[in-house]
Amino acid sequence: MKELGEYLKDTRKEHGVSLEEAASDLQLSVEELENIEDGNTRAFKDIYHMRHLVKDYAKYLGLEQDKVQDEFNDFLFEKTSKISLTDIMEAQQKKEEKTPEVKEIKSPYTKDYSKRIKIWPIVTAVILLALLITLIIIIINMFTSNRTINSELKGVIRYEYTDKVNIS
Repeated sequence: MKELGEYLKDTRKEHGVSLEEAASDLQLSVEELENIEDGNTRAFKDIYHMRHLVKDYAKYLGLEQDKVQDEFNDFLFEKTSKISLTDIMEAQQKKEEKTPEVKEIKSPYTKDYSKRIKIWPIVTAVILLALLITLIIIIINMFTSNRTINSELKGVIRYEYTDKVNIS
């Protein structure tokens, strides 16, 4: 990254642009441009944000963005690829050695039914069903039962329009 930063710095100086002027034009702080030119990647929280800033800086300086982007990607690859190829190959071999065992296929006729059945949902369903049936029977009896006449009221006739009672 230091080489890329030096290249950007030299190009800026060749164009006769001061660091303050470039920072103002790019709407960045002078410290951010100094860190890019010095190759100080630790000053940035996100390396991908830095990548975007480098791309914008290269565009501002009139450089080939693809060339600068490729150079930064090479740096990024070197920085992030700390695992050697032999370590990757060994990890892949270990993964292949630990292949999962094939599960046995069982017929439903030979299936092991030793699993414990949960009884509480079944008991609850039976109780609710019994309560529902009882409630239905009570409601049906209320609507279909004939009203019984008391023996004391036999022979009492009540007229519709009067309150007079005729006793026979």
